[in-house]
Amino acid sequence: MADIHVEEFYKDVAIALVQLYGVFPRRVNLFVEDIAGPDEPDEFGLHSKRHMACFGALLWLEEEGLLRYVDTIRQEALDQAVLTHAAFVRLSAPAPSALSEALAQSKAPADDNLPPSVQEDLSTHIHLIRKALKSGHSGRISQVVQATFFADRKH
Repeated sequence: MADIHVEEFYKDVAIALVQLYGVFPRRVNLFVEDIAGPDEPDEFGLHSKRHMACFGALLWLEEEGLLRYVDTIRQEALDQAVLTHAAFVRLSAPAPSALSEALAQSKAPADDNLPPSVQEDLSTHIHLIRKALKSGHSGRISQVVQATFFADRKH
């Protein structure tokens, strides 16, 4: 079992990327609370570790070239965030069938009756990420985010 903070990282990344993909190419404010849930700063105005971990994940996505933003809104949001070309292309690309099968998202027999454009949409990385998020299974979310962005990266 992975460390809980790593599983939360993958979930935060997945939610943020799905939100940005859903409005692409429009720039939007990306709020930490919309991703990690409500947070009440303590008596000193400091956010919880969970909130700060999510905020850190958003900043990391920019550092890794997956999103751009104009500025931060305190430690609560990214102002005018948008996916980068690389992230949009990767999310829109068909996922390997082995990944779909590993995530138990293999084609149902009825999928063969769907128009080719719909079949293509159902095979994309973004579709697998959405399905993993909908399942709520942290292992699936981690697996699909890793496979989408980290599996074939050169170090």
